[in-house]
This record gives sequence, C-alpha cells and structure tokens, in this order.
Amino acid sequence: METIKKNLEERSKKTISVLKEDLNTVRAGRANPALLDKVSVQYYGSPTPLKNLSNISTPDPRTLLITPFDPKSIGEIEKAINMANIGINPSNDGKCIRLVIPPVTEDRRKELTKTVKKMGEESKVAIRNLRRDANDHLKKMEKNHEITEDESKKALDDVQKATDKVIKEIDDIVAAKEKEILEV
Repeated sequence: METIKKNLEERSKKTISVLKEDLNTVRAGRANPALLDKVSVQYYGSPTPLKNLSNISTPDPRTLLITPFDPKSIGEIEKAINMANIGINPSNDGKCIRLVIPPVTEDRRKELTKTVKKMGEESKVAIRNLRRDANDHLKKMEKNHEITEDESKKALDDVQKATDKVIKEIDDIVAAKEKEILEV
C-alpha cells in the first residue's frame, strides 16, 4: 500500500511540474525568459535548447535580450524563434537579439485565461487518472486477499485526500497565473 501512495505522490509531483512548465510558456505581457524554454535551435545540425546556446536576460519588464555564446549562431536562433510561433518578432543587431513583448489586449488576456484554465483542467484529469489507477490497484489487492477490507477503505480514503490536496494545489497555481495575466 505504501508503494501505491508513493507512486501516486511522485506522479502527482511530475504532473504539477509539467503544468508549471507549460504555464511559464504562456505570455502574460511581461518579459519572462521561460517563454523561450521550449525553443529549439538547429545548431550544427542537431536541435539544441536556446538556453544552452545563449544568455537570456530581461533588461526591462517588456524586453528579452538574447546574447548567443557563438555570434555565428544568431541567424539560426532568430529563425528558431520565428518558427516557435510565440507571437513576437525578434530584432537582431548582429550581436544580440531583442524580443519586445507587446502589451496584451483585454481580449487576448481573456483568451489566455481560458488557455490557462484548460491546462489546469488537463492536469486535474491526469491526477484523477492517477487516482483511478491507485484505487483499482487497491481494490485488486483486496480482492486477492492481500489486504483487509478495512485497510482497503483507509487506503482509498488516503488516496482521495492526496488527490484533493493536489487538485487544490493545481487550482492555486492556475489562479495565480490568471491573476498575473489579468494584471494590467
């Protein structure tokens, strides 16, 4: 039973970390280097994460400054940013690339909050699937007389409590991101 609980905890943590990574890529109107986390550059024929090829900084709240370690890769980096479809056009001065984050319109903010809610809901579905798997495993153990009915009921209750806790954490993360998006 302990292995089932540990497995549920570990997989729940992974789900939450994936949600946080995905939410970091949602543009909230201010410069955040995490916007570029999923950008992959063709560097000498192999896809390489942008953050491994350059220094990404935020000189002001609306600007991302990308300074490549290898100045010759600037064209490939610019091409990768355009292909990543993040909705920002890079400007290249030969040594570095600037991304100016435009202010987000009210309609776009509402659209982004819907996207964030959808991401949160997908994470909740994943957690519920984990709960279902754990419950099925516990019921199978009870059926095979590996655990008693009382142990099974207690374990099912523990699984439900853990699930509720994780779903509340997901709701809190999504609410914080929505607040950040709606902030003008």
